[in-house]
Amino acid sequence: MLNLWSWRDVEDTAHVGVSEGPYLDRILDLKIVDPGFDSVAAVWAYEPNTRALAEVLETWLTEVPDRVTLKPESLTVPVPLLECWAAGVTYQMSRDARLEETQGAEQFYRLVYEAERPEIFFKAPGPRVVGPEDSVGLRRDSHWQIPEPELTVIVDPRGEIFGFTVGNDMSSRDIEGENPLYLPQAKIFHHSAAIGPSIVLAGTWDPSVQEITMVIHRAGQIVFKGAVNTALMRRTSELLVQYLRRDWPIEGWTALMTGTTIVPPPEFSLEENDAIMIDITGIGRLVNYARRIGPSWANVPNL
Repeated sequence: MLNLWSWRDVEDTAHVGVSEGPYLDRILDLKIVDPGFDSVAAVWAYEPNTRALAEVLETWLTEVPDRVTLKPESLTVPVPLLECWAAGVTYQMSRDARLEETQGAEQFYRLVYEAERPEIFFKAPGPRVVGPEDSVGLRRDSHWQIPEPELTVIVDPRGEIFGFTVGNDMSSRDIEGENPLYLPQAKIFHHSAAIGPSIVLAGTWDPSVQEITMVIHRAGQIVFKGAVNTALMRRTSELLVQYLRRDWPIEGWTALMTGTTIVPPPEFSLEENDAIMIDITGIGRLVNYARRIGPSWANVPNL
């Protein structure tokens, strides 16, 4: 497998690197190859075909011995996004959780799980998506909030699958459960989406048989832990991207979160300063910290 990483150094200079696996201590800084390689987008512009790009990257890894070690806090969003989208009810447990939380609209979630057309919704403008070690938001008008760990597809500006990363789809379950028409407010708010730490290049890794785990720490103690394998997904990443592209031109780098089945119990809700750790085999660990949205952080007034 080939993993691409984006980071900033102590002088705030952007870098992109590649490694054979999710190892922060074995990264080839691609600026050594070409000083113009400062982002995944720049590397893609050099070779847009992922199969050919994989061959080029493997050659550089063989020919250039230099490696750097990165600290997690130096990592940035893996690629500059234009948009972030998400899919829902792609696992049976996700369907069951939606049925449990929703008042009077059970048939909608049952039908969307069984239907040919998936549920796809807008999650965030690209610049509002955060990366590793950053804060994710907690709404002030919600009392039941959870992270949703999701395999996330990275789509290139041509609409092709470039690779995969880890996604954290923050959700306010009580708002969505009150009425499905409140889904945008339950899903779209300040720092409601995070991705990282790396992008594993398509064609070098199998997204259909990977382990996803999530651990939530509170005051140093584990308060939730869950795991699932992507083999339980009802729909493929290719199918979800196909539906996203229907009558919607892809005009820039786009992320598509593919749904979750790791759902904390109804009595659980995130609290401020909770640490959310999401791992996907082969991609690495995405760490984010819960923070209450308010005037001291998000520059929004008290209402």
